[in-house]
Formats: sequence, C-alpha cells, structure tokens
Amino acid sequence: MTSPYGPGLRHSHAEDIYAFLIGCSLIVMGLMYLHKAGLVTGGVAGIALLLSYVVPMTPGNLFTVINIPFLLFAIRAMGARFAIKTTIASFGITALAGVIPNVMALSYVHPLFAAIFGGTVIGMGILSLARHQAGVGGTGVITLWLQKSRGINAGRVQIMIDTAILTLSTFFLPWEKVLLSAVSAFAMSGVLIVFHRPGRYIGH
Repeated sequence: MTSPYGPGLRHSHAEDIYAFLIGCSLIVMGLMYLHKAGLVTGGVAGIALLLSYVVPMTPGNLFTVINIPFLLFAIRAMGARFAIKTTIASFGITALAGVIPNVMALSYVHPLFAAIFGGTVIGMGILSLARHQAGVGGTGVITLWLQKSRGINAGRVQIMIDTAILTLSTFFLPWEKVLLSAVSAFAMSGVLIVFHRPGRYIGH
C-alpha cells in the first residue's frame, strides 16, 4: 500500500542508536518483571526465561546462546544489514541485562501485572527494533521473515510459536503461572498484531 504521506525518510544512524537503546532496555525491563513473578512468555525471551529456571544461567546470557542459530539464519534469509542490526540488538540486550539490575531493583510485582505489563513492554521493545529494520533474533527472525516474504502477519505467527513454548512450560511451571504466562505472550504478540502492519508506518 502506498502511503498517502509520500515516501518515508530513512532513519539516521543516531535515530537507529536511540531506537536500539529504547528497544533493548524495554525488553530487559519486561524480562525482569516476568522473571520476578516466575513467569515465561513467548519467543526467544520465553525460551530463555523457561531455561533460566532449570539451568544455572541468567535469562540474558541464555538469550544470546539461543540466538546464535537464528542469527545465522537471518544472514541468509533477511540479508546482511538486518542480520548485523539483529546481532547488535541481541548483544545489546545481554549487555543491558547486566547493567539495568544494578540501577533498579524489583522487590515485588503482582504476577498479573507482571504478565500484562511485562509482555506489553517486551512487545514495544521488539516493535522499536522492527521499525528500524532489526529483530531480537530467535523466533522473531522467523516471524519477520514470513511477514516480509509471504505477507503473513508477524504477530499471528508469533502466537502459534508461543503456544508451543507455553505447552512445553506446563512440564516445569504450576498451571496458574502457565496461564499468566499465556497472558504475557498474548500481550507481547498483541502489540505486533496491532502496530506492526505494512502501510501504517512511513519511515524505513
């Protein structure tokens, strides 16, 4: 669809950097809320959170390890520019995951609030990166590739992937936390379904 506002203007490097800082910070903060409440969510963030409850590694470090094969896929499927930006975002999330807990701490968060707010914040972080031609790696690379190449909405594909992740989480988490984790995954994907649509954004 052609935008009624004319062709979009390409983002500057400064705008990309700012968007990356915002996006990565929001994702880390969302992970903190979910981890504090003992929940998971969808995508690579959910896989990292789930594994963090059973292996002695932080969600941030697991996030990077899990991302490696998806980043290799991004180089082939989405091009070097996207892959480089996604790699930067992935390591940025890992770096900020080590910094942000030193400047803010959560003593308590209600699980329902953590599910809704944490999922939404992660979704907004992913959206910030996607608007600047980057992903967070993981399953997000697959969903963005399908939207770009096949026109399949990224949010809807993410929901299907998230369903599989949440089904797996039933073997490790109490049922009530699985239900709240489903809320967080829906909140995260809902952001992409509503806001990440071709023709609604004129920047590149």
